[in-house]
Amino acid sequence: MRTLTEAAGHRVLVVDDDRNLRKIIGTNLELAGFGVETAADGPEALEKIETVLPDVVLLDLMMPHMDGYEVARRIRAHHNPAVANVPIIILTAKSETDDKLRGFEAGADDYITKPFGPQELLARVRAKIRRVEVDSSLSPLTRLPGNLAIEGELRRRLDAHEPFAVLYLDLDNFKAFNDVYGFTHGDEAIQLIARITSDIVRRRGTPTDFVGHIGGDDFIVVTQAERSEEIAKEIISEFDTDIRGLYSAKDLRAGYIETRDRRGALNRFPIMSLSIAIVSNDQGQLSNYAQVGEAAAELKRYAKSIAGSTYVKDKRRS
Repeated sequence: MRTLTEAAGHRVLVVDDDRNLRKIIGTNLELAGFGVETAADGPEALEKIETVLPDVVLLDLMMPHMDGYEVARRIRAHHNPAVANVPIIILTAKSETDDKLRGFEAGADDYITKPFGPQELLARVRAKIRRVEVDSSLSPLTRLPGNLAIEGELRRRLDAHEPFAVLYLDLDNFKAFNDVYGFTHGDEAIQLIARITSDIVRRRGTPTDFVGHIGGDDFIVVTQAERSEEIAKEIISEFDTDIRGLYSAKDLRAGYIETRDRRGALNRFPIMSLSIAIVSNDQGQLSNYAQVGEAAAELKRYAKSIAGSTYVKDKRRS
C-alpha cells in the first residue's frame, strides 16, 4: 500500500472547466498526498504550468477558449524542455478511437474516459510519475534520459533482436559559440536541440521511439530504420532555421563569429550546424552495445568533416 510520503513533493496541474470536477479530482489527489494546482481553461493552464512545473498534467479535452488538443500541442512546443516533456493525461468524456488518437498526436501520454473512479485516477498519475523517476539519469538541463537509460534502451533492443536505427546528433562549432555568447546561451542551444528532436520524433516517429541526452551537445534517437532519414532531415531543417535566433544580427550578417585562441590568434567560426550519424541494425549486423557506439563514432567523424548541417548513413552524404 502506498503512503502519503510517496506522493509528497509531487505536483499535479488539473485543467478542467468544470469547477465541481476540479474540486473532486483535487481532493482525491490531495488525500493521496499530492500537491494540486488547478486551471479553469487553456490560457490559465499555459500560464500556470511555467511557474508550477508540475509532475503531471490532467487535461480536459472539451473546454471553452482553447480545447485540450491545442493546450497539449502548446505544452509540447514550449521552449523549456522541463515544461515540454511533462506527462499529460487527457480527461475525456469521449471514448471514440479517433478522439484518443487526436489526443496522442497532440502530445498526450495517456487518457482517462469519464466517468472514472479515484483509484484509476491515482494509479495513472502514479504510473506516469514513476516512469519519470525510474530513470534517475534524466538530464537536469533537458529533462531527457541520460546515459544509463540510453545504454539500457539499446541493450534491450539488441537482446530482443529488434531492427532499429540510431541517430547520433552533435553540434558543430558549439565551443566557439559558448566562448563568445556565454554558458547561458550555450544551454539555450542545447535545449533547442532537445525541444526540436523530441517534437519531431513525437510527430514522425512511433510511440516506442526513444530520445536521449548523452551529455553536452550530444543527443541520441532510437527509431525504426525506415523513419530515420525523414526524422534526420526534419531535425536539420528546423534546427538550421531556429538556431539563428540565438545569434546577434551582426554575426548573422557576417555568417560567422570571431574568437581568439590561447595564442591570441583570431579565428572565425561559422554559424552552428548539426551533424547526424545514422547507424542501422535492420539486418541484425550489430550484436552488442559497443559496436553501436563504434559505428556511430566513425560515421559522426565523417559527418563533422562536411561543412554545414548534414546526416550520413553508411558513409554516404545525404
